[in-house]
Amino acid sequence: SPGNTDLTEPRLVARCPVAARRRRAGPKREDETLLFKDRRDAGRRLATHIELPRESDALVLALPRGGVPVGLEVARALRLPLDVMLVRKLGVPGHEELAMGAIANGAVEVLNYDVIDALGIPNEDVEAVAARERLEMERRNALYRGDIPAPKLMDRTVIIVDDGIATGADMRAAVEAADAQGAAHTIVAAPVASRQAVEALREVADEVVTVAMPEPFGGVGRHYADFGQTSDAEVQRLLADARVPTI
Repeated sequence: SPGNTDLTEPRLVARCPVAARRRRAGPKREDETLLFKDRRDAGRRLATHIELPRESDALVLALPRGGVPVGLEVARALRLPLDVMLVRKLGVPGHEELAMGAIANGAVEVLNYDVIDALGIPNEDVEAVAARERLEMERRNALYRGDIPAPKLMDRTVIIVDDGIATGADMRAAVEAADAQGAAHTIVAAPVASRQAVEALREVADEVVTVAMPEPFGGVGRHYADFGQTSDAEVQRLLADARVPTI
């Protein structure tokens, strides 16, 4: 019912075929008036919606920065290791909040040519933004991981987590990066997502799991009581917490 905040919401999942291992199924409807207390609360609720393939070697990859507190709760609930999938949005020059694409680990680049062509953005401007964001991605990689190598994804189930999905450009880049590194099964997971983004991501991921798809969407932050910015220091602390074995 509207306003329900317990952990028993029906699981909302969309699967699709990509090559022989993909299966298509339409997303199920769910309560669209959900409000999460904060990212940790959202992560705990999201975890109840995720079902892992049998005998899978799985891990959780969170998109920094806001996806990390969500991912930590998912990893704890499913008793899986946590790491980060570094993705950077490519913002339109002068209108950086508008995405014209995204880049991710492994030299993956996803461009939105509808936006680029509609605004007449020159190739050199796109390349300049991408180069700047790659530098920031390298900075964050060194900051978050230090000397710890990135996890191997070959033949593993990879759960890619963010705090919400509006357009899906950065998540699409993350999925393509995981596939490029040999992931056997990719699960996109976010507490809240736009229907448009879910439909688009169904074309590249094995599963898309979300707690709610509100219409109208209105942005990720409106579905959280506390949507304060996650700092680099908090990401470092949460990743350090995740590396400490729990009993």
